[in-house]
Amino acid sequence: MKKFLGVVCAALFFTSTAEAVYEAKSDTGTEFFNFIENRRREIREQQLTEEQEKLLADIAEAKEQLPQEQKEGDPVPAVFEGDDLVYYSNSGEFIATGKVDIIQLDGYRFQSEEATGNIKDQVVRVEDKAHVLQLTPGAPRVTLDGYKTVYNYGKKTGSMGAANGKVGEYYLTGKRFEFYPDHIVVYNGTQTKCGAKSPDYHLSAERIEIWPEQVMKMYNVKFLVKGNVVGSREYMERKFEDEGENYFPRVGYNSDHGVYIRDDFKIPLKKNLDLVIGAYVETKKGVRSNAELRYSNRNFMGRLKYGFYDDSDARWIQKEPSLDLYYSRPIKSLPLSYSLEAEYGHWRQNAISSTHQEYEAYLYHDPIFMGKYMLFLNTGYKITKDDAKNVKNGETTVHGMNWNVLLGREFNDRLAAYVGYSYEKNNSKNSVFDFDLDDYSKKLQAGVSYFLTPKDRLVIGYKMNVDNHKMDDIDYYWYHDLHCSQTVLRWRGKRKKLEVHWEFVPW
Repeated sequence: MKKFLGVVCAALFFTSTAEAVYEAKSDTGTEFFNFIENRRREIREQQLTEEQEKLLADIAEAKEQLPQEQKEGDPVPAVFEGDDLVYYSNSGEFIATGKVDIIQLDGYRFQSEEATGNIKDQVVRVEDKAHVLQLTPGAPRVTLDGYKTVYNYGKKTGSMGAANGKVGEYYLTGKRFEFYPDHIVVYNGTQTKCGAKSPDYHLSAERIEIWPEQVMKMYNVKFLVKGNVVGSREYMERKFEDEGENYFPRVGYNSDHGVYIRDDFKIPLKKNLDLVIGAYVETKKGVRSNAELRYSNRNFMGRLKYGFYDDSDARWIQKEPSLDLYYSRPIKSLPLSYSLEAEYGHWRQNAISSTHQEYEAYLYHDPIFMGKYMLFLNTGYKITKDDAKNVKNGETTVHGMNWNVLLGREFNDRLAAYVGYSYEKNNSKNSVFDFDLDDYSKKLQAGVSYFLTPKDRLVIGYKMNVDNHKMDDIDYYWYHDLHCSQTVLRWRGKRKKLEVHWEFVPW
């Protein structure tokens, strides 16, 4: 596997970026700009809105005005405001009208034009529209607008009729919401990261559960693009902070293969065990597919692979089958992570077939931030063995150290650039296969990214063979945002080849 920007990928994995979908295949190092765009998106997702900041300020002010310090186990105080408040002390009932604002000091706000309830029973009822904020530590942030709301702020239980809003980075709708001390349940709901009024894509589910551990569980799920169902699953679980999957097909065109469509289908078998089927259909060469029996648990992943796989240069390999084991984790409190990977199986490429073995150990340093500069470092050792019988020098063993250095900079919100240098012992000249390999070992990469408009970005990626001081590749990209999807046009300057694809991305 090419490891020049592997350090960037590792940085993304170990810093738990959210759905990393700003992506375009590259062998000139432009993955660095994917890292920047995903990092910016994560910062946007973590920023508090104005009303969330106001809720925190109002809670802080209310706490200062409490007549006595709250002790552990005491009921959480609530503050009631309204243009007109009527309270019946004997029964505890109250009626509030006109800009009603109810704050619970552990991170809840209810707003409406009219509310009733009972202070002794700690119940609030809103028959008409209510606006609800939840901003409690350790739980997803919730913003909802709905009807027929009943909430017991003492027991932290309640319900809301038809509602829509945002939970974490997801936009949600539902015909009914139920609130419990430790989770929220949505019935007949939808979920999407697309913030458009009419989302380009969304998921629907009979039931969605949102847990404080930043986990979303969905049952009887359907995937919809422009209102059309394109897939379904009985159950799906998603952690808010995890890297995500692109659940929708990727459509594109390139000069070698014509128009194509590709998609992955995950079939859960047992806990942590899935069958993943990948399908690729093109107009020039027909259908290619692969299947993986995939086991994943925390830092470990094991995959039994069978079928066709392609690299960033549209070169294909057939695995018949191959077992891939991968383990990675941070090193305690150090800014370092390591990965171990082993793959063993039968590979075929054109007329060449071989029992192929790969063993890798890599050490990654977390991104080093120096003002606007970012430095990425990694090094590793790799062993590759082949025993092809039908080619000259088919029995080969290549082993040696690999290392990579990349320095990038964000000059401002519009301009970013990088330069990197790497050495990889494996190349297509000393290996049986050319899959995911250059034909030289020493490589210099550089690139620049510039936003012409908020929705249009131009990228240039350059790669040079240091051994002979000649340019190996130069790629030109145009990224264009379309609501909640993105088109990527790539012109391969030296090869005179065009590629374009369309994919869904979060805002």
